Amino acid sequence: MAQPESTFRKIDDLKIRLWAAADRMRGHMDPAEYKHIALGLIFLKYISEVFQEKYDTLVAESKTSYAEPEDSDEYLAENIFWVPKEARWQHLQEQSKSTTIGQAIDNAMLEIERFNVCMTRVAVPPECLCKPRNLSKIMLA
Repeated sequence: MAQPESTFRKIDDLKIRLWAAADRMRGHMDPAEYKHIALGLIFLKYISEVFQEKYDTLVAESKTSYAEPEDSDEYLAENIFWVPKEARWQHLQEQSKSTTIGQAIDNAMLEIERFNVCMTRVAVPPECLCKPRNLSKIMLA
């Protein structure tokens, strides 16, 4: 069944708004440099959501079995990245209005790398978000 024309307009409007928001956040930074920040955040959000889904399942299972939600082996056995407490999306959201959010995200990525040796130095270069570049701390928060 074909989608109504108004749905396509809404999607196009959403794309335009998202692109404009990304341009405002980027400021005067070169797009080639900004992509590392954007892709790193998308990666962090993705692995956090996958981790949280498994975590919630393990919490439910722990009531009737020996499942342990804080055991990294539970996640690695299913090829899910282990995300330490300090690197979890909710923890980062709680710090989102802080002027040190860039450092918190850098630390989160380093912790994820430390616990998941298969991705060492793959995701975001160290100190990617807290370097004093053209990236505004206010825009990041």
